[in-house]
Amino acid sequence: MFSSKHSSCTTILVGKKASYDGSTIIARNEDAGDAVNPKKFVVVEPEDQPRNYQSKLTKFSVKLPDNPLRYTSVPDAVPDKGVWGEAGINAHNVAMSATETITTNSRVIGADPFEKDGLGEEDLLTITLPYINSAREGVQRVGKLLEKYGTYESNGILFSDVNEIWYMETAGGHHWVAQRIPDDAYVIAPNQTGIQEIDFDDPDSFMFSKDLRKFAQEHHLNPTSHFNFRKVFGSDTQLDRHYNTPRAWYGQRYFDPESVKDKTPMSNDLPFICHANRKITIEDIKFVLSSHYQDTPYDPFAPGADYKTVPYRPIGINRNQELSILQLRPGIPSAYSAIQWLTFASNPFNTLTPFFTNVVNTPDCYRDTTETLDSHNAYWANRLISLIAADHYQALMQDIEDYQLKEMGYAHERIAQVDQQMAEKEASGSHVVRALGQANARTADHVMKATEDLLTKLVVKASQDLPGSFTREHY
Repeated sequence: MFSSKHSSCTTILVGKKASYDGSTIIARNEDAGDAVNPKKFVVVEPEDQPRNYQSKLTKFSVKLPDNPLRYTSVPDAVPDKGVWGEAGINAHNVAMSATETITTNSRVIGADPFEKDGLGEEDLLTITLPYINSAREGVQRVGKLLEKYGTYESNGILFSDVNEIWYMETAGGHHWVAQRIPDDAYVIAPNQTGIQEIDFDDPDSFMFSKDLRKFAQEHHLNPTSHFNFRKVFGSDTQLDRHYNTPRAWYGQRYFDPESVKDKTPMSNDLPFICHANRKITIEDIKFVLSSHYQDTPYDPFAPGADYKTVPYRPIGINRNQELSILQLRPGIPSAYSAIQWLTFASNPFNTLTPFFTNVVNTPDCYRDTTETLDSHNAYWANRLISLIAADHYQALMQDIEDYQLKEMGYAHERIAQVDQQMAEKEASGSHVVRALGQANARTADHVMKATEDLLTKLVVKASQDLPGSFTREHY
């Protein structure tokens, strides 16, 4: 069995009636096992999609259909250990993010062992996203693959279209369940099995492997009189209480403090389906996925704090590699309604860039990430910023927050500008694709210039206060 090197992500799902503009929104941090794991942002054209897929981590292989769709992807810059496509939107405006590594228990893997040569996070986006026309179809395709080939790990998989969001969780090697997220709800998933009560008679809200209930009965997996997927297939360990549940607690606290007033970071009964006390914005999602328990005793960046002794794992950490917020907007022509908000490296110190996804290429500063450091590349520039800022947090965060505020304002302005340009041109087909590609390039150039300027400012400021500093004023 392989354990994923991208093993500690955090997911947020926001239904269309819970979001600020009626969009369906799915988002996930990709966190690697190491602090540095260079990522890039690409478009995969149908002619570049493999027809016979072979995993690099296992012996898993599968023949893929002959009619793939174009799609965006955020793969590893160095493909030696696989694709790890992670997040994207296809040409039919279906979004997918895979995967949120989750937990299980020994009784489950004893009854349905993991498949050492099954599929996993390395593979899932590549073998699924180009072949689906809706979020529901995404669940169905992955379900069939899981039942046939099995998996070597436990994962949560995110799907959305402009109408629905589905969250899918695996159980053991071959079993699974998926729940449609209610339109007025949001979800925070922190590396822990989350789905709770399953209604086997509600196909509009739940899908599952065909023998799931029988499997649980035959192997005496269900300790309750009802069917709570988290209780049956999940875990409740010391690691969960320090590594997983605190992230859900902080996110739920942010969206509605009253909902967790009687809870603690270690509460093991936090709800899966939640409701915020307001509409949720892109900025809200970015804040939570960058958070490190601000305004609590657990903030590792608080003055005098020792990050080595903080009891709970933050969401925004040095091992963040990329964050994709996949937004499918209603009431806008489908040719330019889908946006992939993207950023690289440690989330407390970066900003999002909005990319329209109906394009055939991505800007080179996001696409051409190298294995070695290049400060003119988005991944590496943000990695350098996070390295400097983490050691000089109090001195530099005002500059970073000013940059984040300004560039998020620019991002919203750019979306409105491009929407208006597309509407005025009434462009269609290849004309839209070309215009959106040009718009993305302009947006990326602006954000990259601002990021390089910030990097320069931080280097200059941080260099003034280093061991060995010496000025004439010392005499």
